[in-house]
Amino acid sequence: MAISASTFLAVLSFFSLIFFAYSRDFSIVGYAEEDLVAEDRLIDLFESWLSKHGKAYDSFEEKMQRFEIFKDNLMHIDRVNRKNKSYWLGLNEFADMSHEEFKAKYLGTRPKRRDHGGAGHDAGNGFRYSNVVSIPKSVDWRRKGAVTAVKNQGQCGSCWAFSTVAAVEGINQIVTANLTSLSEQELVDCDDNNHGCNGGIIDYAYSFIVNNGGLHREEDYPYLMRENTCLQKKGDLEVVTISGYEDVPPNDESLLKALAHQPVAVAIEASGRDFQFYSGGVFTGPCSTDLDHGVTAVGYGSTKGMDYIIVRNSWGPKWGEKGYIRMKRNTGSREGLCGINMMASYPTKDA
Repeated sequence: MAISASTFLAVLSFFSLIFFAYSRDFSIVGYAEEDLVAEDRLIDLFESWLSKHGKAYDSFEEKMQRFEIFKDNLMHIDRVNRKNKSYWLGLNEFADMSHEEFKAKYLGTRPKRRDHGGAGHDAGNGFRYSNVVSIPKSVDWRRKGAVTAVKNQGQCGSCWAFSTVAAVEGINQIVTANLTSLSEQELVDCDDNNHGCNGGIIDYAYSFIVNNGGLHREEDYPYLMRENTCLQKKGDLEVVTISGYEDVPPNDESLLKALAHQPVAVAIEASGRDFQFYSGGVFTGPCSTDLDHGVTAVGYGSTKGMDYIIVRNSWGPKWGEKGYIRMKRNTGSREGLCGINMMASYPTKDA
């Protein structure tokens, strides 16, 4: 018996849905297939999401507006997940924010031309890892005890401070064997060469730490998710110092050489919609190289034949893989995926 084209397509579509259902665990993306087919199910899903993330709005009108944004984001998430890529998206705490609103509140790195100079820069030493010939197959500084718990910058464009601090925390632990959580707020409040919640440059932040005689501990200068008056705390309080910083040449090989020895602050373009809702897997884009977000590379590895860099974000532990993202490397581009190779740098610290 002949099968019509319409019947064939219907059967194909059905089995595509079955394949999708079994290729992705719905619990990790935050919705089920049946949630997408009726308005009452969408409302129930939205209410469940509100409860999970502790969301509340000032008016019914605002709630309806957020519901419409939520639906649009959900449809984007589902469209991407149906493509069965090496990564998947999920309904995280940003699901009621438009993409433009999200970018305005959570990004904040400012690109700069590399001048290889300035206060606190190890200009004479160049790239100290250039002659390294052998590196491990994989590295994870979390397992080596050089990475503090994932932090949350909140709706303040202070990612540059979090990226800087994570790299400093890393080299301090490597040199002293002490993992100390340090203050991003001190950079936000006191580094006049950067712009607090309106963005900044990681290299300038290193220079501030050198010239300021170190950085206080997080507990002595806690984060507020907003700019505040600079507090002169020194006295008998502990500070962590660095000697300077070095820039990493913009290519895959150099970044891995540096990462084999310490966590590295990097800038990326994180303004893509997929990045906003990344939930797990090896991220492959889409993204360009218009750098707008500071993060910290804390290792590298491979899975199922795909090489990646482990990146620590500052959007809290509910985003991505408990606050981290694995980004594909060896893309064939000198700049790296999302420009990750373009502005990499690390602090130096004398023993």
